[in-house]
Amino acid sequence: MGFHTGLASESYDRQYSNKLLLGRIWTYAEPERKRILVILLTVLLQGGLGALPPVIVSKVLDEGIAGIPNHQALYLLTAVVILLELLGYLFYYINHRLLARVIADINRSLSTDAFAASMRQDMAFHDVFSSGKIVSRITTDTRDFSTLITLTMDVASNLVQSLVTAFILLTAEWHLALLFFLTIPVFILFVSLYRNLARRVSRQGMRAMANVNATIKETISGIAVAKNFRQEESIYAEFKHSNVVSFKTNLKRGLILSTVFPTTRTLGALATALLVYFGAISVTQGIITAGAWYLFILSTERFLLPILSITSYWTQVQTGLSAAERILALIDAEQTVIQTGDYQPGSYRGRIDFNHLWFSYSNGKPVLNDFCLHIREGENVAIVGHTGAGKTSIARLITRFYEFQSGELLIDGRDIRSYNLHALRQHMGLVTQVPFLFEGTVEDNIRFANPDITREQILALSSQIGGGEWLETFADGLDTRVGERGGQISMGQRQLVALLRVLAQNPSVFILDEATASIDPFTEKQIQTALNLILRQSTSVLIAHRLSTVQSADRIIVLREGDIIEEGTHSELLARGGHYSELYNTYFRHQSLDYVEQAGSS
Repeated sequence: MGFHTGLASESYDRQYSNKLLLGRIWTYAEPERKRILVILLTVLLQGGLGALPPVIVSKVLDEGIAGIPNHQALYLLTAVVILLELLGYLFYYINHRLLARVIADINRSLSTDAFAASMRQDMAFHDVFSSGKIVSRITTDTRDFSTLITLTMDVASNLVQSLVTAFILLTAEWHLALLFFLTIPVFILFVSLYRNLARRVSRQGMRAMANVNATIKETISGIAVAKNFRQEESIYAEFKHSNVVSFKTNLKRGLILSTVFPTTRTLGALATALLVYFGAISVTQGIITAGAWYLFILSTERFLLPILSITSYWTQVQTGLSAAERILALIDAEQTVIQTGDYQPGSYRGRIDFNHLWFSYSNGKPVLNDFCLHIREGENVAIVGHTGAGKTSIARLITRFYEFQSGELLIDGRDIRSYNLHALRQHMGLVTQVPFLFEGTVEDNIRFANPDITREQILALSSQIGGGEWLETFADGLDTRVGERGGQISMGQRQLVALLRVLAQNPSVFILDEATASIDPFTEKQIQTALNLILRQSTSVLIAHRLSTVQSADRIIVLREGDIIEEGTHSELLARGGHYSELYNTYFRHQSLDYVEQAGSS
């Protein structure tokens, strides 16, 4: 059992240039452009107002307020500064209130698209990539991305303030201003060199966190198995290991990202020291006034604030950009199952033809080799064979869960790739070997296949199976809650609910990967009744594990290593004494009545 604690990227991950990344982000922000325009306006007003207090104070220092006594001038100056700060707060409030709505809408669109992309992916994608890591991209990464948007607006406000301050400084004393501006390229060079390293360690930190999430999900899902085999300590050690890897990776990330702010603060302090020194000399020599000097000293921090903000928030900025990259990579991940047409017939006859079809999974090992199989309309075909013979692969190809490499798979004489996939699956019913039920009631799970079916119709279908007696085995009938994955009801009850779910859909093609779990005779009889109801109205492909299912099939297909080696009815194949006969003696004979009577007499 492995928990994938490595930090390698997924094969569908990709690196986006900043231009492309920002362009894709804008496509999600564009529907909110009216709110964004208002936000930008408040940012301009807030930034402009933030630069005014030092100017007013410096003017008063140099010139006073004409015609107003000193103590009244002080009160007026205080009132003006307070008014400017209050207006700045008002614009800040409007800005962040609108921003919260914009972020919520963008996050909703991103997470919705990411979830939809994961739902569109074929089963090959979900076989390879951990569901815990996919969940991490849809939830954690969208949250980290929202932080980036908030910080961007804050930095934009500071940038406006910085530009206004720069204009004021140039107007007040351009010689001193140019001296101060010479320090800016140093900041820009430092941030540019730092950017790539920050992005790389941010990606690694997020992958490490996704590994932890995947470990937790897999462990909780398999907790019953862990307890049964007394492996709580073992899986705890596995989780601890992945958690330690995440800790070390994110600690390294934190140490790297935390160096940028102290460095830029030191550079800012050096720039301020230069202004203090040369400004003091200029004041004593009468080159500039005390008010102008005060303006420069007070405006230095306001001018440098955007750069310092960018560097101090660099952790969140890179985390946000990496999060956007990971979300978009999931959305842009290529699908292997691609439909070439959009054909939607009104009804399906249910004829299935495999013509010289070749299929292998992602590992490249062939499963079906030049495979040919023709299933007639309404025929019930049982497929038997040892594990790995290709039985389940045939079912997965018919349901279009996987893409075959060459050959043809026809439904009603038409290429399966030419159908509308949603319409195609609407006419197919599938019951897997371990039936999956969603959290909810029995009725919810039956209605899952056909949301329009009424409760009365569900009860009518239920009554066709043993007069509905099977429902009496549930504590609250249709209102019985099944629990996560159906864990609160028995395996036999899960199979019955899964079969009723298929009956509610009334499919033209039915595929059953029959379960091997031991169930009581009453439940087995109910299951067989439900199964017969479906078989009467559909073309059926049965991956059989029960003798009763094999015997009732119109035709039995015997597979070995992806090839059909025998076919016929149960009695015909037994009479030949070939591979099916061996399978019968290995898997099915002990289920026969003759065997049970013989074992009882002996």
